[in-house]
Amino acid sequence: MDNSKWPARAVLPIAQPGLIFVFITILITGMLFYFGWVFFAWVSLAIILFVCWFFRDPDRDIPADEKSLISPADGKVIIVEKQEKCDYLSDPCIKVSIFMNVFNVHVNRVPFDGVVQTVQYHPGKFMNASFDKASIHNEKNALIIKMADGTGYAVVQVAGLIARRIVNCVKKGEKVKKGDRYGMIRFGSRLDLYLPCDFNVAVSVGDKTKAGATIIGYMK
Repeated sequence: MDNSKWPARAVLPIAQPGLIFVFITILITGMLFYFGWVFFAWVSLAIILFVCWFFRDPDRDIPADEKSLISPADGKVIIVEKQEKCDYLSDPCIKVSIFMNVFNVHVNRVPFDGVVQTVQYHPGKFMNASFDKASIHNEKNALIIKMADGTGYAVVQVAGLIARRIVNCVKKGEKVKKGDRYGMIRFGSRLDLYLPCDFNVAVSVGDKTKAGATIIGYMK
């Protein structure tokens, strides 16, 4: 994990955690051209373009509705269900899971205003993130956020089959705003939301989402 602060608006069109990969691939490409290995240099140049595209970090227009909770990730909704027990909340909850493939923007955003009560990191396996058991067994990082009315919700980054790095940039006690960038997971993964039972869900399984723009539902 990485706790360095993420700027409120994108300074570059590439997410901060991806800059090191861009610099490394540029360096390798330059060396390949310098030594005359032209074929491999062009392949490396194509890799640079892919890395820049993968780590893209577009600005988004955050919905102004005070009660709306927005998607923390680009991807597809794969689970919407009520759960009697939850590892992160003391009461029954509603779980909404969003699967990100390698073609999605991977920057994660805060779903709703609040204060970070807990940051829970769990090492684990790297199963396919589309499987529900990934929520239990895979490497993950959970934020439990307390809202102004005293209730809480959780947003959990879950590493996927080829993901090997969860980036989280917020700490316990930090105030967060809806739409703030707070992290990412490199190379495919999922985000799980655990929401109060009276949450009004506005998405269904199969829906596509955009981080910071798609409304997942509304708080009571």
